[in-house]
Amino acid sequence: MASPTSTNPAHAHFESFLQAQLCRDVLSSFQELCAALGVQPGGGLPQYHKIKAQLNYWSAKSLWAKLDKRASQPVYQQGQACTSTKCLVVGAGPCGLRAAVELALLGARVVLVEKRTKFSRHNVLHLWPFTIHDLRALGAKKFYGRFCTGTLDHISIRQLQLLLLKVALLLGVEIHWGVTFTGLQPPPRKGSGWRAQLQPNPPHQLASYEFDVLISAAGGKFVPEGFTVREMRGKLAIGITANFVNRRTVEETQVPEISGVARIYNQKFFQSLFKATGIDLENIVYYKDDTHYFVMTAKKQCLLRLGVLRQDWLETDRLLGSANVVSEALQRFARAAADFATNGKLGKLEFAQDAHGRPDVSAFDFTSMLRAECSARVQEKHGARLLLGLVGDCLVEPFWPLGTGVARGFLAAFDAAWMVKRWAEGAEPLDVLAERESLYQLLSQTSPENMHRNVAQYGLDPASRYPNLNLRAVTPNQVRDLYDVVAKESVPKKSDKPDTGTLTTGSAGTQEELLRWCQEKTAGYPGVHVTNLSSSWASGLALCALVHQLRPNLLEPSELQGMGALEATTWALRVAEHELGITPVVSAQAVVAGSDPLGLIAYLSHFHSAFKNTSSSPDRASGPASQTSPGTSSAVLFLGKLQRTLQRTRVKVEADTPSTEEPPAPEPSIPLQPPSQEQEEPVRTDAKDLCALCGEPLYILERFCVNGDFVHRSCFHCHACEATLWPGGYGQHPDGHFYCLQHLPGTDHKEDIMDGGPTSMELPTPHEDIMPPGPSVPTALQEEASPIPRPSQPARRMIHLSSLEYLQLSSLNISPSPETEPPPKPPRSCSALARHALESSFAGWGMPVQSLPGLEAMEKEESPPTSEEEDEDEDEPLDSDLEQALLTLAKNAGTMSKYPTWRRTLLRHAKEEEMKRFHKAQAIQRRLNEIEAALRELEAEGMKLELALRTQSSSPEEQKKLWLEQLLHLVQKKNSLVAEEAELMITVQELDLEEKQWQLDHELRGYLNREETLKTAADRQAEDQILRKLVDVVNQRDALIRFREECRLSELASGAGTLG
Repeated sequence: MASPTSTNPAHAHFESFLQAQLCRDVLSSFQELCAALGVQPGGGLPQYHKIKAQLNYWSAKSLWAKLDKRASQPVYQQGQACTSTKCLVVGAGPCGLRAAVELALLGARVVLVEKRTKFSRHNVLHLWPFTIHDLRALGAKKFYGRFCTGTLDHISIRQLQLLLLKVALLLGVEIHWGVTFTGLQPPPRKGSGWRAQLQPNPPHQLASYEFDVLISAAGGKFVPEGFTVREMRGKLAIGITANFVNRRTVEETQVPEISGVARIYNQKFFQSLFKATGIDLENIVYYKDDTHYFVMTAKKQCLLRLGVLRQDWLETDRLLGSANVVSEALQRFARAAADFATNGKLGKLEFAQDAHGRPDVSAFDFTSMLRAECSARVQEKHGARLLLGLVGDCLVEPFWPLGTGVARGFLAAFDAAWMVKRWAEGAEPLDVLAERESLYQLLSQTSPENMHRNVAQYGLDPASRYPNLNLRAVTPNQVRDLYDVVAKESVPKKSDKPDTGTLTTGSAGTQEELLRWCQEKTAGYPGVHVTNLSSSWASGLALCALVHQLRPNLLEPSELQGMGALEATTWALRVAEHELGITPVVSAQAVVAGSDPLGLIAYLSHFHSAFKNTSSSPDRASGPASQTSPGTSSAVLFLGKLQRTLQRTRVKVEADTPSTEEPPAPEPSIPLQPPSQEQEEPVRTDAKDLCALCGEPLYILERFCVNGDFVHRSCFHCHACEATLWPGGYGQHPDGHFYCLQHLPGTDHKEDIMDGGPTSMELPTPHEDIMPPGPSVPTALQEEASPIPRPSQPARRMIHLSSLEYLQLSSLNISPSPETEPPPKPPRSCSALARHALESSFAGWGMPVQSLPGLEAMEKEESPPTSEEEDEDEDEPLDSDLEQALLTLAKNAGTMSKYPTWRRTLLRHAKEEEMKRFHKAQAIQRRLNEIEAALRELEAEGMKLELALRTQSSSPEEQKKLWLEQLLHLVQKKNSLVAEEAELMITVQELDLEEKQWQLDHELRGYLNREETLKTAADRQAEDQILRKLVDVVNQRDALIRFREECRLSELASGAGTLG
């Protein structure tokens, strides 16, 4: 064994190789090492075995042990699995290098080409647990001692490339720098092979290299010919990355990292940022690595206002082009945001330098992401077959806020290497492609939570990584179009995808089916005779009868007598919206006048799709109609009630609190009386409504109902920041404009509303009428909270509300069912209530204080790891009971200082939970943006169909019937997207409450840990206010949990009924 002071030149070269931090230094030191050992570089696994045999060096042995352990896995067959396979890998990014390493371990000859000559990307990547274990198993700690030593698991792209480059070189991968792959060169004759077209002037050995596998990892802008790329568009999203010099001072090391904070659930932070700096962001992340790395999503209007962007252009490339971005203003913007996020504790922020020697700050567009339609293809010419595979960004561009890029990139690299192994085994090309596509279907769904828990078992075999794996999800017949035979008769192609231009039978229902269903539901009601879908509904009685059939407890049939047509129709539209979740797309005036039959048909089709599977049994009078049909969304109903409650709450807060400003006018909710004939506008014969905000024509698919008016969805955004507005998160100012809660002007007490202040918000639950009975509230409060006035009666007349809704309106304390549990004891005090909430909540950590003598013993056993043990250091998952006990101890000031090791572990776990919440919020935000883009496409299609139906009256009846069915199909797709959007917004409410509870809990602990004798009267008052807010938030979360449970039980009951 060589000593640490050995004078062997190979040992010095190896140490230089380990410590090299520049690409050129890695290559030169490795060449010197091979020269000293007499080994030819790029010789595959035999080269690795020669280096290992000759370099009997203490510093290298731990690395050889790790690489040998990986190579000894049965799947590699001792490096003999792919000995006859020659591969070309394009791109030396993390995914390309990782794929090259796996191919080398399989025994293939691997040549890698990279157009760059250095690694210079400082941006930092989030790591999943399996990627950490995988990189440690390849010797990451040996190459980079700081690997995953902070509170968050991440690594800079440059460091990741460096350590993978070193592993690839050791395993015999042949690497060529400064070489650009431009295309494939097919074999010119039988007996020859496939080559690459390379620039500029590749060496003869590389230019003549023939290969039978091509793995492309060259990034999202380069996809080999033959692959189709699909664009997934969302709303405009502008990202900003900034890297600042990390001097590694004591002050810098003490600044906590930010795993991610999103405006979608923490508006308070971004409101403070906006007030202090004028910067408007959607989210921000801070990682401490080789640099201080910040990444954030900025709003376009803010960038324009602060002079970062010179002009507003519709084309994104032009908007973010270098000519339109003011570099100095962008630097000021990024520096101010980073300084605010870290409370100025990083000191003077100096930008790191990028590859061109300029400040490393940039603005980029991630509005659209590219995704390849398939992950692999086979080309054949003159009997020579070539297998092509995609990995990395050219397969799927990652959505950066989710932190999935490197993890899913590694998974794709493993799957591609598994495909090459199957190829080398002689499996049929179509079988290989079908298996690869089956794995590709899983890629976008993967997360640390839905993969195998034991990351130590992960390997090349997909079964070791994916639970419930089905490698035959895609059949060989479905991938025949991925096998190209060049210059020969092509293999017959069969597509299993349905023709998108053909309307799926029965998807939205025909006009005749809709009419029959309406006749069935309204049969037997006095004065109701439905014979068509236009004039039969003019009296309003048919619509009232339909609503009564679905919710019998809302109105007695006798009360319909003597009602005017407009009054009855207005009442039915409102009840359907507020009690059934059916949002109107036609006005009461248009229904009465019969001027918009298309709008009425579209509206009735929503009833049909939502309730067509409900029964009409006699006992329905005692409960509501089922709301679990595919077209019905309890979340839509929930959010509507939440928004109306928010309006009442805000108005009450402003009325109860004196203010020097004139309070904003309350938003109009349901009209207290039906509009009079004098107030009615003349019915337009063209039947197109006008947007209440912009005055432009409004077609059926574009109609979005806000406070009884129809507007374009694109018009319904915050007047200050242009953010899309959703129920439960906006308000209307007296100037007529709508604002998100963050930018709503003139509301000094908005903070109370957002944080559960003087008047708590109601959180409605589904299926109120089937909840157990409970105490009632005074009539005055019932009238104030009543969402719908009864027709032909004085304003604010009481309606039937469930006992649970009564209880929620009077207090947020949700009482359990008296049939299952005894009534709760009266609270001793607000403090007792809050302490109970803390002990039973997520943020409260839910464990009574207890002594843990075992911790002391375990802490004493902890000792600083030796250099050999340090490589093996790896976080183990905490036992749930132990983690809860640690969290309990953390409540008490100073307790965890006795256990520094456990304190570090606990801090890491807390950061991981924060990151999970952030990633969940960003996934929701991205999906909301995609839904918004999809709705815009539906609106454009619907407008064309509606124009055709309204203007081409001379068209054949069959053609008009087809157009109408297509329009109804689009209406159903829109309703489905709106329902999904509402479900996501419910999750946003949960995240928002979770964040509020965490913040309140943190504030409360500061007071609870103080000595009572040291508290001032102001301290006690502030503590009491926090306690009350905390109780409110806990009870609101409880209401949401009940809502989720009600939905789950209702779905189960519906499923059982369907089977029955």
